[in-house]
Amino acid sequence: MDFGILLGLSYQEFVRELRENLVTEGFEDTGRSDGYVLRSLLRGPMNISELAERLEISKQGAAQIIDDMQRRGYVERRDDPDDRRAKLLYPTARGHDLVQTAKKFHRRYEQRLVRAHGAEAVAVLRTLLGVIATDEGMADPRFHAFGM
Repeated sequence: MDFGILLGLSYQEFVRELRENLVTEGFEDTGRSDGYVLRSLLRGPMNISELAERLEISKQGAAQIIDDMQRRGYVERRDDPDDRRAKLLYPTARGHDLVQTAKKFHRRYEQRLVRAHGAEAVAVLRTLLGVIATDEGMADPRFHAFGM
Protein backbone atom coordinates (compact mmCIF):
# COMPACT_ATOMS: atom_id res chain seq x y z
CA MET A 1 0.00 0.00 0.00
CA ASP A 2 1.23 3.50 -0.77
CA PHE A 3 2.83 5.34 2.13
CA GLY A 4 0.44 8.29 1.85
CA ILE A 5 -2.56 6.00 1.98
CA LEU A 6 -1.15 4.31 5.09
CA LEU A 7 -0.70 7.70 6.73
CA GLY A 8 -4.22 8.76 5.81
CA LEU A 9 -5.82 5.52 6.98
CA SER A 10 -3.83 5.65 10.22
CA TYR A 11 -5.03 9.18 10.89
CA GLN A 12 -8.63 8.26 10.09
CA GLU A 13 -8.47 5.34 12.52
CA PHE A 14 -6.96 7.56 15.22
CA VAL A 15 -9.74 10.14 14.77
CA ARG A 16 -12.41 7.42 14.75
CA GLU A 17 -11.13 6.08 18.08
CA LEU A 18 -10.80 9.59 19.51
CA ARG A 19 -14.39 10.46 18.59
CA GLU A 20 -15.62 7.16 20.01
CA ASN A 21 -13.77 7.90 23.25
CA LEU A 22 -15.17 11.42 23.41
CA VAL A 23 -18.71 10.10 23.03
CA THR A 24 -18.06 7.60 25.82
CA GLU A 25 -16.81 10.46 28.00
CA GLY A 26 -19.94 12.56 27.39
CA PHE A 27 -18.78 14.71 24.49
CA GLU A 28 -21.11 13.40 21.81
CA ASP A 29 -21.66 16.84 20.32
CA THR A 30 -18.13 17.76 19.25
CA GLY A 31 -17.49 19.39 15.91
CA ARG A 32 -14.59 19.00 13.50
CA SER A 33 -12.97 22.33 14.34
CA ASP A 34 -13.57 22.32 18.10
CA GLY A 35 -10.07 21.11 18.95
CA TYR A 36 -8.39 23.75 16.79
CA VAL A 37 -10.50 26.53 18.28
CA LEU A 38 -10.19 25.41 21.89
CA ARG A 39 -6.43 24.90 21.73
CA SER A 40 -6.11 28.37 20.20
CA LEU A 41 -8.17 29.90 23.01
CA LEU A 42 -6.24 28.02 25.69
CA ARG A 43 -3.19 29.99 24.61
CA GLY A 44 -5.09 33.16 25.49
CA PRO A 45 -8.38 34.90 24.80
CA MET A 46 -8.89 36.48 21.41
CA ASN A 47 -11.61 38.12 19.42
CA ILE A 48 -13.34 36.70 16.36
CA SER A 49 -11.03 38.55 13.96
CA GLU A 50 -7.91 37.18 15.64
CA LEU A 51 -9.32 33.66 15.63
CA ALA A 52 -10.26 33.96 11.96
CA GLU A 53 -6.74 35.14 11.16
CA ARG A 54 -5.14 32.33 13.16
CA LEU A 55 -7.24 29.69 11.40
CA GLU A 56 -7.08 31.48 8.04
CA ILE A 57 -10.83 31.55 7.60
CA SER A 58 -13.28 34.41 7.12
CA LYS A 59 -14.59 36.37 10.09
CA GLN A 60 -18.06 35.15 9.16
CA GLY A 61 -16.86 31.54 9.19
CA ALA A 62 -15.19 32.02 12.57
CA ALA A 63 -18.34 33.67 13.96
CA GLN A 64 -20.47 30.74 12.79
CA ILE A 65 -18.11 28.24 14.43
CA ILE A 66 -18.09 30.24 17.68
CA ASP A 67 -21.88 30.66 17.67
CA ASP A 68 -22.23 26.89 17.35
CA MET A 69 -19.59 26.15 20.00
CA GLN A 70 -21.19 28.69 22.35
CA ARG A 71 -24.59 27.06 21.83
CA ARG A 72 -23.03 23.69 22.72
CA GLY A 73 -21.34 25.16 25.82
CA TYR A 74 -17.67 25.00 24.80
CA VAL A 75 -16.84 28.71 24.48
CA GLU A 76 -18.12 31.96 25.87
CA ARG A 77 -17.87 35.61 24.91
CA ARG A 78 -16.85 38.18 27.48
CA ASP A 79 -16.44 41.93 27.28
CA ASP A 80 -12.95 43.04 26.29
CA PRO A 81 -11.67 45.19 29.17
CA ASP A 82 -9.68 47.32 26.68
CA ASP A 83 -12.48 47.86 24.15
CA ARG A 84 -16.11 47.99 25.30
CA ARG A 85 -17.34 47.31 21.76
CA ALA A 86 -15.36 44.08 21.45
CA LYS A 87 -15.88 40.61 22.88
CA LEU A 88 -13.15 38.14 23.75
CA LEU A 89 -13.54 34.40 23.38
CA TYR A 90 -12.76 32.01 26.21
CA PRO A 91 -13.13 28.27 26.61
CA THR A 92 -15.74 27.29 29.19
CA ALA A 93 -15.15 24.65 31.85
CA ARG A 94 -16.71 22.16 29.41
CA GLY A 95 -14.28 23.33 26.72
CA HIS A 96 -11.34 22.78 29.09
CA ASP A 97 -12.71 19.35 29.96
CA LEU A 98 -13.00 18.42 26.29
CA VAL A 99 -9.36 19.31 25.62
CA GLN A 100 -8.17 17.45 28.71
CA THR A 101 -10.21 14.38 27.74
CA ALA A 102 -8.72 14.45 24.24
CA LYS A 103 -5.18 14.85 25.63
CA LYS A 104 -5.70 11.85 27.91
CA PHE A 105 -6.83 9.82 24.93
CA HIS A 106 -3.71 10.89 23.00
CA ARG A 107 -1.47 9.72 25.87
CA ARG A 108 -3.32 6.40 26.25
CA TYR A 109 -3.18 5.80 22.51
CA GLU A 110 0.59 6.29 22.47
CA GLN A 111 0.99 4.12 25.58
CA ARG A 112 -1.01 1.39 23.86
CA LEU A 113 1.34 1.58 20.88
CA VAL A 114 4.34 1.31 23.21
CA ARG A 115 2.90 -1.80 24.87
CA ALA A 116 2.14 -3.40 21.50
CA HIS A 117 5.27 -2.41 19.55
CA GLY A 118 7.88 -1.25 22.06
CA ALA A 119 9.13 2.14 23.14
CA GLU A 120 11.87 2.23 20.51
CA ALA A 121 9.47 1.63 17.61
CA VAL A 122 7.11 4.35 18.87
CA ALA A 123 10.03 6.75 19.36
CA VAL A 124 11.15 6.13 15.77
CA LEU A 125 7.59 6.63 14.51
CA ARG A 126 7.23 9.82 16.55
CA THR A 127 10.54 11.14 15.19
CA LEU A 128 9.59 10.30 11.61
CA LEU A 129 6.16 11.89 11.93
CA GLY A 130 7.80 14.97 13.44
CA VAL A 131 10.17 15.23 10.48
CA ILE A 132 7.28 14.90 8.04
CA ALA A 133 5.14 17.37 9.97
CA THR A 134 7.83 20.05 10.19
CA ASP A 135 7.87 20.34 6.42
CA GLU A 136 5.18 22.27 4.61
CA GLY A 137 2.36 20.63 6.57
CA MET A 138 3.28 22.71 9.58
CA ALA A 139 2.53 25.84 7.57
CA ASP A 140 -1.17 24.99 8.03
CA PRO A 141 -2.39 27.77 10.35
CA ARG A 142 -4.70 25.43 12.26
CA PHE A 143 -1.62 23.78 13.74
CA HIS A 144 -0.34 27.10 15.06
CA ALA A 145 -2.98 26.66 17.75
CA PHE A 146 -0.98 23.71 19.04
CA GLY A 147 2.09 25.87 19.57
CA MET A 148 3.98 24.38 16.63
